[in-house]
Amino acid sequence: MELAGRVLGLALLHRCLIDTFFTRTFYKMLLEQPITLLDLQDVDPEFYRSMMWIRENPVDPALGMTFVITEEEKGQVVEKELLPNGAELDVADQNKEEFISLMVKWRVERGIQRQSRALLRGLHQIIDRDFLRVFTVDQVELVLSGSREIDLEDWRKNTEYRGGYFDEHVVIEWFWDRVSQMSNADRLKLLQFVTGTSSIPFEGFAMLRGSNGPKRFTIEKWGEESALPRAHTCFNRLDLPSYPTRHILKAKLHTAITEGINYAIE
Repeated sequence: MELAGRVLGLALLHRCLIDTFFTRTFYKMLLEQPITLLDLQDVDPEFYRSMMWIRENPVDPALGMTFVITEEEKGQVVEKELLPNGAELDVADQNKEEFISLMVKWRVERGIQRQSRALLRGLHQIIDRDFLRVFTVDQVELVLSGSREIDLEDWRKNTEYRGGYFDEHVVIEWFWDRVSQMSNADRLKLLQFVTGTSSIPFEGFAMLRGSNGPKRFTIEKWGEESALPRAHTCFNRLDLPSYPTRHILKAKLHTAITEGINYAIE
């Protein structure tokens, strides 16, 4: 796990996308920020609902709730105290917020304390702990994983053309018109088809990377009218035939990004 921490540190240092998305709790762990019940709403909905029920309702003494959790350890069901003498302390309305806080801590750390410490050791070998603390969770997520919302204007502004295409070419106009009609999810599919990633660098499309460093999204005129668009993911290049109508372009592009994603990529 130390190696994984160093990899994350290098990715942050050099602003390299790792093309994966972690939970908000993971980013908070990297920044050593306290994790709240709200952070677990999407991670463990059942746990979240249980804790919210305790928060929003009077505690019934008949339930016999104490500061103890039950978990499986080496095939055995064991009880563990959430704090010293927790088995002797009943959960009541006066202390249930402390109980919820300790339960959240247990849920987050359950079985991964050693791995988490190793990950942070590796991370801090690359980036100083105090330097990391100036970042917010959203900033770290954006640097490591990029944006998931596509800015169409930024995309088009930072696209290059080859083979006779240019920004005002009729086929290019049809292409961008079609992209403008797509949902964000379909735009991400198109981006992944051409570049191999569905993430956008936090600096925008101007800093899109290819196999040899920054490489802008490129559209090149190529192929017969009967051919599907073809992608070169190492170079962020889309080979786009000069289709005779916008309807043919729409159909061919749809087929390429939804069905031909394997055989169309070189």
